[in-house]
Amino acid sequence: MVAAVLLCLTAFAQQKKELEERRKRLMQEIELTSSLLNETTRNRAATYDLYVTLQNQIVKRKQLVLTLRKEIQYTAENIERTQEVIAALESDTEQLKEEYAEMARRAYRFKLSNNHLFFLFSADDFNDAFQRWRYLKQYDEYRKKQAHLIMETQKTLEQKIENLELRKAEKETLLSSEVQQHRLLNKELEDKNKILQALRSDEKRLKKDLATQEKDRRRLDDSIKDIIRSEVAVKKKKEPITVEIINSESGKDATRLFQSQRGKLPWPVSKGVITRRFGKQAHPTLKKIEISNNGIDIRTDRMAEVRAVFEGKVVGLTFVPGYNNMLIIQHGDYYSVYSNLDEVFVDKGDKVDAKQALGKLSVNSKSNVSELHFEVWREKTRLNPADWVRR
Repeated sequence: MVAAVLLCLTAFAQQKKELEERRKRLMQEIELTSSLLNETTRNRAATYDLYVTLQNQIVKRKQLVLTLRKEIQYTAENIERTQEVIAALESDTEQLKEEYAEMARRAYRFKLSNNHLFFLFSADDFNDAFQRWRYLKQYDEYRKKQAHLIMETQKTLEQKIENLELRKAEKETLLSSEVQQHRLLNKELEDKNKILQALRSDEKRLKKDLATQEKDRRRLDDSIKDIIRSEVAVKKKKEPITVEIINSESGKDATRLFQSQRGKLPWPVSKGVITRRFGKQAHPTLKKIEISNNGIDIRTDRMAEVRAVFEGKVVGLTFVPGYNNMLIIQHGDYYSVYSNLDEVFVDKGDKVDAKQALGKLSVNSKSNVSELHFEVWREKTRLNPADWVRR
């Protein structure tokens, strides 16, 4: 029984470790979002940015509360299982002690404990003496084994009792943390509703801003398409056969290497939170209005450094209204796109390494925050960047 319960506890330990890691990651993201909320300018023009950031914070906070609840549940189950182990170990210890006491009583009856020689020499013949010698040897080994088992079981029992007290204290800490996170969540939900009311009263300006953003988005999309189309055309131009083979193989290698990093690429900034995801989605505040995003938007520290997610060649660098400087890096058939840069550290034609600094982000004059617009393409097909970077 003890072995089965211990196996169960091992599984709980693994689940507990995964939950702890998830809790730590969420806490880090919440801490970052909180700092971004503090940096966001509190004015009428920045209300929408404030709302989007707060909405992201609420999502993370809800995930954290759920994670804490699961941790509390697993800790409670761990406590229950540990109590079962303790009960089983106590039972085993008592049984071992009884067996050892019975063995001692039998030894006393046969006068084995103090006079082994007398026991041997009182044998009827040599064979009887040999059998008695073997019995004494087995008896000594068994007695030592029983004593060792009692000590080890007692030690395990003491360790489990100590762990039980730690788990109980941990459960209390988790319960307290859940209560605190719930309180913060309720406060954020209240703030969100207030901001939402303010935004609804400013719907006309929001729609105007949205129209401008959509116009800028189309310009960015056209610029990206033009650069990629030009690069694809260059790759398909007929060249001397030897050069063509070399270039073709090199391009295939780069494509395969980039493809192998799906879900493993480093973030294009050292830290940040995704405020707008890829694809079509409902507008956060305007009813019955759908917005489209060709990449993801990552809010991060003001003027944060932007870095390449993979080695490649800079094939595009241009200014796009609403997105400031935009640059494109080629990775075989794949392209990574970085927009909203204020400073740029590289030039078109440069070869860059993974995590190499490309430039610094601009600061939004309305909200006082920095946000990277990041895209991934495979030739003329847009891909979801969230599927490519590490989570």
